[in-house]
Amino acid sequence: MNSTKLISKFFIPRLKELALYNTAAQSIQEQVLARLLKEANHTEWGRKYDYNSIGSYEEFKKRVPVQTYDDVKPYVERIRSGEQNLLWPSKIEWFAKSSGTTNDKSKFLPVSREALKDIHYRGGQDCVALYSQINPESRFFSGKGLILGGSHSPNLNSKHGLVGDLSAILIQNINPLFNLIRVPSKEIALMSEWESKIERIAQETINKNVTNLSGVPSWFLVLIKRVLEITGKQTLEEVWPNLEVFFHGGVSFAPYREQYKQLIQTSKMHYVETYNASEGFFGVQNDLSDPAMLLMIDYGIFYEFIPLDQLHQENPEIYCLADVELNKNYAMVITTSCGLWRYMIGDTVKFTSKNPYKFVITGRTKHFINAFGEELIIDNAEKGLAKACAATGAQICEYSAAPVFMDKNAKCRHQWLIEFAVMPDSVDKFADILDSTLKELNSDYEAKRYKDIALQPLEVIVARKSLFIDWLKMKGKLGGQHKVPRLSNTRENIEEMILLNNNENLA
Repeated sequence: MNSTKLISKFFIPRLKELALYNTAAQSIQEQVLARLLKEANHTEWGRKYDYNSIGSYEEFKKRVPVQTYDDVKPYVERIRSGEQNLLWPSKIEWFAKSSGTTNDKSKFLPVSREALKDIHYRGGQDCVALYSQINPESRFFSGKGLILGGSHSPNLNSKHGLVGDLSAILIQNINPLFNLIRVPSKEIALMSEWESKIERIAQETINKNVTNLSGVPSWFLVLIKRVLEITGKQTLEEVWPNLEVFFHGGVSFAPYREQYKQLIQTSKMHYVETYNASEGFFGVQNDLSDPAMLLMIDYGIFYEFIPLDQLHQENPEIYCLADVELNKNYAMVITTSCGLWRYMIGDTVKFTSKNPYKFVITGRTKHFINAFGEELIIDNAEKGLAKACAATGAQICEYSAAPVFMDKNAKCRHQWLIEFAVMPDSVDKFADILDSTLKELNSDYEAKRYKDIALQPLEVIVARKSLFIDWLKMKGKLGGQHKVPRLSNTRENIEEMILLNNNENLA
């Protein structure tokens, strides 16, 4: 008997609720905002902005300013020092250490009990519910889920608060019953030393019946390759014959897709993208033929959007969900049951559908190159790299790009440092295709490249094996949810990487 079919029946009421996303999105979001304002009206923040008298979104937008982390930080420091009822009424004991960047400066984002239940765990449950709808023949619950996450940060804990990667906080607080259907053990899952952790996970799980994976694609590749080394197998389905789905997020899957196809060759394998950040769970793919994700609108999250071309204006337009336009880039602003109020998360999205609201992630507000007015975003980069890989047979492990402002020959250009899993048949051909594709995708880039006047053709530097892992290790950011900065508007990161590339002894 297929136990998954029996368990999936419990998802039917939730799937009916999710179907309302098609027709009632605006009223659902209005209810979320009203609930958040009501719950927080007696907090210090709620009293400051008189939440008790706010009766509409327009009033909320007029009264409460948009926040960055620097605005929120004084409140966070007070909560970590023991004060409560500042941003949210319930006691805040956990803080998610943000890993969206690799800067030395860390962000500590409050995580409430309500957010754990109503945002993060609900997001995980909805992933499984929607997947069961996508794949009715699933045997998901016949085995275990392998979750590859981060760790606690005991050196950052205070007497009044605990710090960890969001994934570690979720594992620490999860219902013990879920530990029966997941691996590795909590002890191993929360290890902080990344390389030892990978080894322990591989050794513990190779003889388990793993049916599903959850984590960041780049780091999971490290684990998969170690599992295959230990077992001597060529493909992952030889180790875990019932493996059927990978819930992935954190970075774009595009650069890694071909490697996963080679390492997992079974036709029954599925890949489901999720958008689960330290600040909240925002989206999940509900149609494997459509790369866009469903925006989760009935959690403890109220959404707003700033047009990307207005982001740095003094008074940009800010829209609620009902007023967004399709195929336009927006910076996302969130209000959540963690006590983040009109908080600019730093991600950019583009909507592809309104019934229901579906979107793709297009980049980060701080991860772009606009040194010469070219406004190159990650979405451009990922599509350009995918086309260059397809044309040259290449596969990419990691990459980072930055501007060269002027060299000794007075030439400005973009410099791409790329670690290849499979080398292109010609690096020069790869660079030419990447460059021409970026011109096709981005009119600003094309204008700056016109006759090589403002920008010369881009340059590709081949990175040695494991360069980016070594750089993350050097920065104390190895493993978990940490990411390589894809695009930078300065040369700080890439100069360190190039130096490390030329001198392995620095690693």
